[in-house]
Amino acid sequence: MTKIIFAGFGGQGIMTLGQIVARIAMRQGKQVAWMPSYGAEMRGGTANCSLVISDLPIGNPYVISDIDILCTLNTPSVDKFLSRVRSGGVVVCNRSIVTEEIVRDDVEVISVDATNIAVKLGNVKVQNMAMLGGLMRAADLFSLDTVKQVFQEVFQDKNPGLISLNFAAVEAGM
Repeated sequence: MTKIIFAGFGGQGIMTLGQIVARIAMRQGKQVAWMPSYGAEMRGGTANCSLVISDLPIGNPYVISDIDILCTLNTPSVDKFLSRVRSGGVVVCNRSIVTEEIVRDDVEVISVDATNIAVKLGNVKVQNMAMLGGLMRAADLFSLDTVKQVFQEVFQDKNPGLISLNFAAVEAGM
């Protein structure tokens, strides 16, 4: 079982990132529980969602403690969730915005220049997909082929041009 929290400012694509990772896991035959946190977060506060991925049925997706992976796009999210990452866990952070050093010697920290990657690609909205690349570097949860398949499902009808842009962000984040 892998427990992940995605967190950042409202508008950074946190919910979309969590949903896409959930779809990727399901496509690979995993059991998934995705729980969004809505509310004032949508107005620029800290938005988050939790995701549990398992080979077995998931009994209680509501309480996520001992996080395996924290994927965070801003400093307030680090402040809020860092203490919930288990010893030996991983923190994937957006170093474009999280400039302070993460002070824990019992977790692995992977920094992704996500916002700057997205800006260089011409669309700041793909910073969440650069973070997906960092997540893929942090944990061997799924393959690039599966990511491509899910992007086809998600973006083909909305805007097929987003497939290559989002995939480029994933690769740059890796």
